[in-house]
Amino acid sequence: MSPLLIIAKREFRSYFDSPLAYVVICLSYFGLGLMFFNVGASFWRVDKASLTDLFIYVGPGLSGLVVPVVTMALLAEERRSGTLEMLITLPVKDSDVVLGKYLGALGLVLSLLLAMLLYPVLMFSWPWHLGNLDWGPVYSALLGLALFSSASVAIGLLISSVMRSQAVAFFVTFFVLVLLWMMGEFTDYVGQEISQSVANAMAYISFNSRLQGFIRGLVDTRDIVYFVSVAALALVFAFRALERRKWA
Repeated sequence: MSPLLIIAKREFRSYFDSPLAYVVICLSYFGLGLMFFNVGASFWRVDKASLTDLFIYVGPGLSGLVVPVVTMALLAEERRSGTLEMLITLPVKDSDVVLGKYLGALGLVLSLLLAMLLYPVLMFSWPWHLGNLDWGPVYSALLGLALFSSASVAIGLLISSVMRSQAVAFFVTFFVLVLLWMMGEFTDYVGQEISQSVANAMAYISFNSRLQGFIRGLVDTRDIVYFVSVAALALVFAFRALERRKWA
């Protein structure tokens, strides 16, 4: 097995060796179910077999809780404890360290998203059958959320690579991801005070705006390229940050 896969497997298993993965998963699904069925109650109002409103709540949950918690200790804790220096002196490439930790964290988030298939299966297939569900938007929404998660986890890894404190990494990641998520909506409140070009640019880089097409069942290659590009760019900067630390 390559060093990259060994690091990824070790990182993924470390989440389940502690209460972190179980707490994150349980809190995520509790909050998602509460918002979808009670607070928003949109499912019962729409009166049709649709999970569109369910996926609307997933993006803010990932940005505000899941990704910051999962990524805050990826490299920040390694730096604080001094194990990062030992790790980068082992006969492994810096890229293996960055990609291994990235894949481990992304694997946990994707596992959380994959488990969301329980909602449509239980509600519309077995044991309940609340209607005939159009599975196309479900698959496209999961694809969009997977791409969104890949970009968000990469940003969280980048922030963790330059921070020494887990708490600081958490709050900075939270702030950056929430800002990227709400940037499109922000233009609705200050639309009269900023130029149209600036408003268009903010809507263009907004994660929320990019994800809406997937949730409605529309897969746009431009949105795919955008999320992949953000993830790749963040990983490159994280690699450079680790490399700079190695030679500092």
